[in-house]
Amino acid sequence: MAERDVVAKIKKYLTTVPDCFFWKEHGGMYGTAGIPDIIACIRGHFFGFEVKTDTGKPTELQKATIRKILKCGGTAAFVRSVDEVRALIEGTLQSKEEIL
Repeated sequence: MAERDVVAKIKKYLTTVPDCFFWKEHGGMYGTAGIPDIIACIRGHFFGFEVKTDTGKPTELQKATIRKILKCGGTAAFVRSVDEVRALIEGTLQSKEEIL
């Protein structure tokens, strides 16, 4: 499956998540290199999803960006499926609610 197909499925899923605002970050000369493919704010929590195919590998810049997001208290990860995104969101928000 192509990366764009995985991105499309994740976007479709995110439209069903309550209290979710998201966008697809577009690369190119007007974008910022290393920013995750999909940025989301869900119930006030920042998420960054860097989408990869089964064989795709992150760049060093993408790894560094994910580390920065995590250091700042957001959630960011390399994902390969909707199931991974769903698990990450549910796990993060459940942990956050347990703290509150």
